[in-house]
Amino acid sequence: MNYLSGIFEQIFYSVHNFVQLFTTNPDISFGVAIIIFTFLARICLLPLSLKQTKSTAKMSAIQPEIKKVQEKYKNDPQRQQTEVMKVYKENNVSMFGGCLPMLIQFPIMIALFYVFKAVDYQGAGFLWVPDLAQKDPTMILPIVSGLTTYFSSKAMQPATGDAAKQTNMMNIGMSIFFGFMSLQFPGALVLYWTVGNLIQMAQSLILNKIYKKPNTKSA
Repeated sequence: MNYLSGIFEQIFYSVHNFVQLFTTNPDISFGVAIIIFTFLARICLLPLSLKQTKSTAKMSAIQPEIKKVQEKYKNDPQRQQTEVMKVYKENNVSMFGGCLPMLIQFPIMIALFYVFKAVDYQGAGFLWVPDLAQKDPTMILPIVSGLTTYFSSKAMQPATGDAAKQTNMMNIGMSIFFGFMSLQFPGALVLYWTVGNLIQMAQSLILNKIYKKPNTKSA
């Protein structure tokens, strides 16, 4: 984790040095550097996002077939579960494939916590946040963080079916969790997470259109 934090810290300072070529105002440069850093991180995670979107699109497409299986074996739960898993396997769909990008981000978030904590912000703020090294006293950023967590996750969930209901409940729980944690985190880390959510939302809208009609065997 120290090795990963060291790499991220070097990248962040490189980005900040680049931003300072255009402005030396710390109340602008640090916030902009965090936003650019977030874009770079999202570019690195793009292959995982592509995999997640494909998985979600396929899962939505096979929901009619899943419903048929559930109706056919409604009196035999064990057989129903077996046949549902068979449909997933035939279409090369993983029920947990969409969770991978979120899980990957946890160690990144932990590493960035130490990075943003070690950065000397010189008391710099950004927008309404008075000090990026401290918690947002207005609580606006944590609230926005929670909301964007929900909507960015919702944009990636299956459109219909039982999977959509289960994923939606998980999204609500994650949103509340990250909203609460954002109350404890420094503004810099919450800004990174919020900007990342906004990028994810835009990315999902684009990718969902591209993978709207996947080629599945059962759908």
